[in-house]
Amino acid sequence: VQLQASGGGLVQAGESLRLSCAASGRSVSALNMAWFRQAPGKDREFVAAIRQSMSRTLYLDSVKGRFTISRDSSKNMVYLQMNNLRFEDTAVYYCAARNNWLVGVSTWSSSAVDYWGKGTQVTVSS
Repeated sequence: VQLQASGGGLVQAGESLRLSCAASGRSVSALNMAWFRQAPGKDREFVAAIRQSMSRTLYLDSVKGRFTISRDSSKNMVYLQMNNLRFEDTAVYYCAARNNWLVGVSTWSSSAVDYWGKGTQVTVSS
């Protein structure tokens, strides 16, 4: 499985961005897809996940109501729509996938990921 994230950029606080993740090797419907992020000097943290073949989603508390993860199986793509961005959302965002679903946000650690893509930088100016 290969994952390629794109769509990052520099925006002002309150603006929106949509990140895209192109998958190859397996269908995104057969994988549990996720987004992580890593800010400078901090550990990589879980942001959002969407369950394979289902619409169930999980979100980090601080992004609930602002971020939306979605999947387009026909294009084999996963998206992260980020609205009302904040300075603290500044980070490198990574697309990730796992073969088996994890039921809680706290269980989605970096070590639990089976496949990683390269990151895309999101910078939010205050």
